[in-house]
Amino acid sequence: MPIKTLHLTNAYHSSSGGIRTMYRAMLAAANAEQRPMRLVVPADASRVEAVGNYGRIYHVKAPRSPFIDSRYRLMLPHTFLQSRGSVRRILEEEKPDLVEVCDKYSLCYLAGLLRRGWCETIPRPTLVGLSCERLDDNVAAAISPASLGRRFARWYIGRIYAGQFDYHLANSEYTARELADNMWPKHWRDVHVIPMGVSLDGLGPHGRSEALRADLRRRIGGTTADNITWLLYAGRLSVEKNLSLLVDMLAQLDDARRTWRLVVAGDGPMAAAFRDDAARRAPGRVLMWGHVAARDTLAQLYASCDVFVHPNPHEPFGIAPLEAMASGIPLVAPAAGGLLSYASDGNAWLAEPTGQAFATAVGAACQPGVRRAQRIACARATAARFDWTHVARVIFGVYDALHARRMVPRDAPDALPVRC
Repeated sequence: MPIKTLHLTNAYHSSSGGIRTMYRAMLAAANAEQRPMRLVVPADASRVEAVGNYGRIYHVKAPRSPFIDSRYRLMLPHTFLQSRGSVRRILEEEKPDLVEVCDKYSLCYLAGLLRRGWCETIPRPTLVGLSCERLDDNVAAAISPASLGRRFARWYIGRIYAGQFDYHLANSEYTARELADNMWPKHWRDVHVIPMGVSLDGLGPHGRSEALRADLRRRIGGTTADNITWLLYAGRLSVEKNLSLLVDMLAQLDDARRTWRLVVAGDGPMAAAFRDDAARRAPGRVLMWGHVAARDTLAQLYASCDVFVHPNPHEPFGIAPLEAMASGIPLVAPAAGGLLSYASDGNAWLAEPTGQAFATAVGAACQPGVRRAQRIACARATAARFDWTHVARVIFGVYDALHARRMVPRDAPDALPVRC
């Protein structure tokens, strides 16, 4: 009989990105495989959402985040520390075999509580920490890039966070390195790399729309040129995304044969600052589309633009670049970070994260020819390997193996190694 898994995260709201996409895909896979799966997320009001016959989302009333992005809400420790706290009551009712926590700031302490057996009404589950980002990068982007901040991140990961779980999963080698490099020997835990996936439904060159390209020209205004080369960024507009690189790149793109324009599809706390920066340094060259709610509209945007640009050299994994690859649009990205889990010089145009280097890579990606066609074909084949229907099965297999491993007596041979 499949084990019951329960997952907790604060990185979830109605229009959030990769983590919400991941868990929604996992719930779909759980139903397909008839596996019980529960997800606990913060919300403006408490309610329970049934997802098929085997999935359930507990929306827990929680306050808005006071930092960075107020669209997010935070389930705080009182929800599991108090005997009648909402999260504790969910765990008492569900009695999951495995609990996964995707949060390094408040929910991770629940794992420590369960590991030490301090919740007598909750049977001891297998405890998994899921890392979808690096703490040191977040501290550097949101607080300070100084060495003191990075030293704090290393201390916190090694001495406070890592030891609260039985096992750790990370979405890329880049993310996993922060865990493996900083674990204190006393708190050493296995770290397994499990990539995220991409939903391929509706993505592909067939989505290209000349009507949408005409609509883009109308929206941006200020030009009647038909030879516009449309660059696209899709993602959250937040400080860690290195958005200023996009404007640096536009400032370097100067080609009499082309008119360069950038579409920014997304929203976030840096939207106003980015709009002001673009208006000052690249007036009339950036179209702020905003959050794209409809999946078919996003698929059309991918296929109808000419180059996808992703500026973040510290991206933990990157679902939007994979979606762009699946859509048949050239990807220009930094030669760094978790994108290197799938991006290479064979399927993308990788560059140093500078305006000049990105401008050069964009120009190269627009050059027609056999090599360009080969890279795009390779990119689509790469994206297909990360289809969620396959990736979700791999992740569930890892959960099963980790739970079975924990249940084996300590003096028994380790007959269930995890291979990812």
